[in-house]
Amino acid sequence: MTRRSVNWMELAGALMVAGLIIVAVLAPVIAPHDPTRAVAPTYGNPGPPSAAFPLGTDELGRDVLSRIIYGARISLTVGIAAVLVTLAIGVTIGLGAGFFGGTVDFLLMRFTDVMLTLPGLLLAMALVTVLGPSLITILTVIGLVSWTQIARVVRAETLTLSQRDFVIAARALGAPPRRLIVRHLLPNVMPIIVVMAALGTSGTLLLDAGLSFLGLGVPPPTPSWGRMIEEATIYFRTAPWLATFPGLAIFYAVMGFNLLGYGYLRRRGR
Repeated sequence: MTRRSVNWMELAGALMVAGLIIVAVLAPVIAPHDPTRAVAPTYGNPGPPSAAFPLGTDELGRDVLSRIIYGARISLTVGIAAVLVTLAIGVTIGLGAGFFGGTVDFLLMRFTDVMLTLPGLLLAMALVTVLGPSLITILTVIGLVSWTQIARVVRAETLTLSQRDFVIAARALGAPPRRLIVRHLLPNVMPIIVVMAALGTSGTLLLDAGLSFLGLGVPPPTPSWGRMIEEATIYFRTAPWLATFPGLAIFYAVMGFNLLGYGYLRRRGR
């Protein structure tokens, strides 16, 4: 792949993510209706797409387009906040294991390996069931079960950087561990952290959608793409648009963050 096409990949992802952010921020302005109130007399009989309701209405008469637009707010909030929690845990463990090595590395990586053996979705379901579904709970739980890959990647990068001449020289001059990590290792690990953050956001979006589909996401009536698909399952044959449009919204968001992450990664020659 040429550098020109890589730039286009990154640009496409950046534009898609920017569009998603704009929709989420301007939801009250863009959305034509209140997403939680019935605006059409279609109780129990979803309305098909029309001029008045471009994406149709659901079984309660709510506008699907408005619910998808407001759902972007929840998805982005959960996705970005959960990634921040993920980065805080994963980067700390990865840097600590890679820099200190020895027993610290062994203990941290064995703990990471144990976490990797636990299915993320099942662990998240268990934690949400215990703590109770809410926005804070969802983003915290997703962050707690999604940090393992970041920790392993950051550790590998830190191990490599620790053998570089500038780190060895700083260590020989008596630089304390905190200075070595903050001034020398962390800035050089930052590019891979940015990539993992972009790719991790797409993963948290999917995990949030999965939890919402299972009824463990943000409680109704707050619009959520995963819950919209779950609510549409009984109307799949008679009103397929109820599941199709939220599914396309999830696909769009995940594709945008993936393109952004992989494009940035390829541009840096990784």
